Amino acid sequence: MFRYFENLVDPYVEYAEVDAPPRRLWPFLRDYSRPFRRVFVVAAVLSIIVAAVEVGLIYYMGRIVDLLSGGSPGEVWQAHRFELIAIALFIVFLRPVVQGLDVMLLNNGILPNYGTLFRWRAHRQVLRQSVGWFENDFAGRIANRIMQAPPAAGEAVFQVFDALTFSLAYLIGAAVLLAEADLRLAVPLLIWFGFYVALVRWTVIHVGPASQAASDARSMTTGRVVDSYANIHSVKLFAHHDRELEYAKEAIEETRRTFIREMRVFTIMDVALTVLNGLLIVGVVGWAFVLWMQGTASVGVVAAATALTLRLNAMTGWIMWAVSTFFRSLGIVAEGLDTIAQPITLLDAPDAQPLQLRAGEIAVHSLSHHYGRGSGGLNKVSFTLKPGEKVGLVGRSGAGKSTLVKLLLRFYEPEGGRIEIDGQDIARVTQDSLRAQIGMVQQDSSLLHRSVRDNILYGRPDASEAEMIAAARRAEAHDFILGLQDPEGRRGYAAHVGERGVKLSGGQRQRIALARVILKDAPILVLDEATSALDSEVEAAIQDTLYGMMEGKTVIAIAHRLSTIARMDRILVLEDGTIAEEGSHAALLARGGLYAGFWARQSGGFLGTDPDAKAVS
Repeated sequence: MFRYFENLVDPYVEYAEVDAPPRRLWPFLRDYSRPFRRVFVVAAVLSIIVAAVEVGLIYYMGRIVDLLSGGSPGEVWQAHRFELIAIALFIVFLRPVVQGLDVMLLNNGILPNYGTLFRWRAHRQVLRQSVGWFENDFAGRIANRIMQAPPAAGEAVFQVFDALTFSLAYLIGAAVLLAEADLRLAVPLLIWFGFYVALVRWTVIHVGPASQAASDARSMTTGRVVDSYANIHSVKLFAHHDRELEYAKEAIEETRRTFIREMRVFTIMDVALTVLNGLLIVGVVGWAFVLWMQGTASVGVVAAATALTLRLNAMTGWIMWAVSTFFRSLGIVAEGLDTIAQPITLLDAPDAQPLQLRAGEIAVHSLSHHYGRGSGGLNKVSFTLKPGEKVGLVGRSGAGKSTLVKLLLRFYEPEGGRIEIDGQDIARVTQDSLRAQIGMVQQDSSLLHRSVRDNILYGRPDASEAEMIAAARRAEAHDFILGLQDPEGRRGYAAHVGERGVKLSGGQRQRIALARVILKDAPILVLDEATSALDSEVEAAIQDTLYGMMEGKTVIAIAHRLSTIARMDRILVLEDGTIAEEGSHAALLARGGLYAGFWARQSGGFLGTDPDAKAVS
């Protein structure tokens, strides 16, 4: 039974991805709710039926009062026994079935699957964003919105069918019941309903923005707290414990202030509702009592009217809370849309084809990129890497080395010019096929919070265990991996490395990252300070491995330690976004220019940092 309802909707059903999702709340929710349309209709019908049954039971309670006052027990039983037995059977058997179907459809069919569908699609959409998009926001805030919006959307759906549809049907049924007993009894109910709608409207107007502001403040707090945790080494190293607390306190205090404003709305709502409900009880029950005194209403009518108003009195607080929760949840979803519904800006061309890599020639034509600032980055850079050529990149910080690599990987779109691989403009090929042909080892090689095995196999998931271990051996990582153990007792290649690989030393992380790239075995290789985290002994041990990796590949190597690129076929010296010098190590030294100056100022193999020389990245 449970499985039937749980499988009514597949939350992972295929759908057409859009690059620019609806930014407005209702079109967005309507788009996400398409797989649930039929289920929603059935849920609404069942909710109305349940409400009708509840009103009918109150009506029948009044009828029983009239029956009991109309004769002796024997006479009442003799005249109405079949009716009473039928109602009893309905209450005992049929009513639980209807109620059970309503509850199972909502709790087992809609809620788990709707939140899952929302979270899956939201994560899938955000994961399509470019690297630059992620660099412009807190990872913690993005994650918070992805985790916070789906349950809020599910809560909104729950309130629609559990409270709003039910309560609307109940109010209509109550008005019909009172009007049938005596049309005048419906008058105070309708007057009360008018004031109640006005209070609901006031609450909705105020709770939506207040909830969105509170949700945004919570996301900001999460972002700041996660930022501190993710950079805990820097926090401790610079002894900025108090500074981080103050930084977080600003966000926490803003969260408190927004929450205070939100709770004021609910307090006003509760007090006003108590007054309105008092008027409802006095109006309906008092009017029914007057009609009874005048002889125009039976005791059963008074009993039914009393039960109905007391039930409404109990329900109105729940309904109001449901309405406010509904719009509060929508406020949270709306805040989440600021992240989830942002358009994808870095897209494959409509006619993009997979990259057909034949030889590995890289041609850069008048490449410019300034991150929209008009300065910095690259400025009309042109050069060609022949197939299998090894080229080193040298330059001060901000010279454009990292920008060039990011453009090669198409993490950003160039503002001018183009890059071609084997004659194919990389803007016209699919991003995945481009990056599949490039292996990269970065200066700060962060690892996934998974096992060592998972991290190495990330380079080529279909590799065998033997191939993975061989890659680890070539990266001088196998021996230390065997000695690893995490707090859960997992050992060796099964040990988890912690967030971003924090449980490992910098050198260990770098060697696992190297093993990952060795396993990938891509024909184009990018090394961004690949040995910077290694001590001299380990670096010397894997130098041959690095040069072995380069065999037959087109290589771009960024280095501060110039000795690591001295054996390259060619060295490009970048200065202010342009190629200032180009040639072999020996030729550049003989030229006596920038490169020769860097070499002369080296201390321990690094570029100098004297006052006359800018810092280098």
